[in-house]
Amino acid sequence: MTRYKLTIEYDGGPYFGWQRQKAHASVQQAIEEACFALDGAKPDNVRPRLFAAGRTDAGVHALGQVAHVDLVKNLRDDKVRDGLNFHLAAHPITVLDAQMVGDEFHARFDAVSRTYLYRLIDRRPKLALDKGRIWRLPVKLDADLMHHAAGNLLGEHDFTTFRDKLCQAKSPVKKLDQLTVTRVGTEIHIHAKARSFLHRQIRSITGTLAEVGMGKLTAQNVADILAARDRTACSPVAPPDGLYLVAVGYGDL
Repeated sequence: MTRYKLTIEYDGGPYFGWQRQKAHASVQQAIEEACFALDGAKPDNVRPRLFAAGRTDAGVHALGQVAHVDLVKNLRDDKVRDGLNFHLAAHPITVLDAQMVGDEFHARFDAVSRTYLYRLIDRRPKLALDKGRIWRLPVKLDADLMHHAAGNLLGEHDFTTFRDKLCQAKSPVKKLDQLTVTRVGTEIHIHAKARSFLHRQIRSITGTLAEVGMGKLTAQNVADILAARDRTACSPVAPPDGLYLVAVGYGDL
């Protein structure tokens, strides 16, 4: 068996998230089927299993998701990349890179950082081209106020307020290494980086920062909401449309 590290981009709109499910289409299932088609039949028809750096929710996109898979065939990296893309032609999923790695590599447990982008646009007209790929708010947002408020969330905190009730993490304590809000043309971009995140943490934070941008909350309110450690104190959670897994870091690999 040969292990390959895959870097993947996808439109999460048509899928019920990354993780394989019995009744719904998933990104994992589509790529595993492509791996099976590339690798050929196995004893007992066993299919390759994909392990990802993170399981994105339904509707969430990726520019740089990372996963690993073990294949029976020993193929050149470019053959794996191109072969998988051939079998994924019907899906909005692309393998950007395939890299042969040692058997000890694990896409999830070896990751030292994960970087996300959330895209917002504050315009009244509906979206014609980016529908499903950005959160449109029909009111003007103050990105500078949002960035100032985001500073209260940097560092290590108990993020219970921004933790989904179905989160399976053992602890609500996480360390945010980066949380910035910038205006980029007609859009507002929120960048977040940490070793790991709680379930829907970024979307929860984005919803609260959006209310700061609208003038409904202040930076001090955000600090108080964090300190409350109370899920009911969180603003409405932002939709999945604007969230992208941008990159996964692995140190020197």
